[in-house]
Amino acid sequence: MSKRKKLLIIVGSITLVLLLSVGSYALYMYNQVSDTVAKMYEPLETDVLRKELVQETMENKEPINVLLLGVDERPNDKGRSDTMIFASLNPNTNRVLMFSIPRDTYVEIPGRGNDKINHAYAFGGTELAVETVENLLDTTVHFYTRVNMEGFRDGVDAVGGVTVNNDFEFSSGGHIFPAGEVHLNGEEALHYTRMRKQDPDNDFGRTERQREVLQAALNQALSFDSFSKVNDILETLGDNVKTNMEMEEMKKIFTNYQNTRKQIITEHVSGYGEFKGDIWYLMLEEDEVNRIRSLVDSHQNKG
Repeated sequence: MSKRKKLLIIVGSITLVLLLSVGSYALYMYNQVSDTVAKMYEPLETDVLRKELVQETMENKEPINVLLLGVDERPNDKGRSDTMIFASLNPNTNRVLMFSIPRDTYVEIPGRGNDKINHAYAFGGTELAVETVENLLDTTVHFYTRVNMEGFRDGVDAVGGVTVNNDFEFSSGGHIFPAGEVHLNGEEALHYTRMRKQDPDNDFGRTERQREVLQAALNQALSFDSFSKVNDILETLGDNVKTNMEMEEMKKIFTNYQNTRKQIITEHVSGYGEFKGDIWYLMLEEDEVNRIRSLVDSHQNKG
C-alpha cells in the first residue's frame, strides 16, 4: 500500500471519528435540552383554545408577545410576581419592544376587582397574571416564562456571572455596588436587582436593573464562553423556570425570531403614587394606558 493511500485512510478515519463524536455530542445535547424543556413545560388552561392560532402566527413569522414573571417562591408560600416584563418580538423589523410593569400598578384583576398587579399571581397563579396583563395592554400574550427569583442566583452563577453598568453607588444585602461597570455573581445579582428604597426612581429603577441583569444573563448564556457550562445552565433552568413553550416552539423562536434581540427598544410605564386606605398604589392615567397600548400595537404592525 502506498504512503498516499495510508495517509488518506488515516485522515479519513480521524475525520470519521470526529464526525461521530460531534454527532454523538449533538444528539446528547439535543436529548438534554429536550429533557429540560419537558421539565420546564407548564401549559396554561387557555393554551388549548389558542394553540393553533399561536402556531399559525409563528409559521407566518408574525410578532409574538412574551411575559416574563419573576416570582419569589418560598417554602409554604405561593409568592407574588416580583417582576413583570413584557416583550414583543417583531421578526419583520428585527426589534424587541420591552418594558417592565411595576408591581404596585393599580389594575383590574379579572374576577377580583382592582388591586396591585402583582397580586394577580397570588390570587390565580400564572393563568391570572397573564390574563391581567392581556387585559391591561389589550393584546395577546402568546408565551410566558416564570422564573423563581430564589433560584435566579444559580442561573447567574451557571453562566459565569454578569457585567452591568451601575448608575450610582449603593449597598444591599451586605454588598457594596460602586458606580460604573460591575461584575456580579449570583448572590450579588439577586441583591442588586432587589434594592429599591435607595433608588431615586424607586420601583422604576429596580425594574430597570432587573431588565439589565436578565438581558446580560441571556447574552452570556448564548455566548461561546458559556458552551462548557451548558449542563449547569440546563440544570438550573429545569429547576427554576416554567414556561408554556414546547421544544418545537422554542426551535421556531430560535430560527425565526433570534435576530430581534439585536435591537431592543425599552419603554417605561409612568404613573403617580396614591394611598387607598393605608396601602400605596401606582396609579396610571388613562392617557398613559392608551399610550402603552398604542406602542404595542404600532410595534406589532410595523414591517
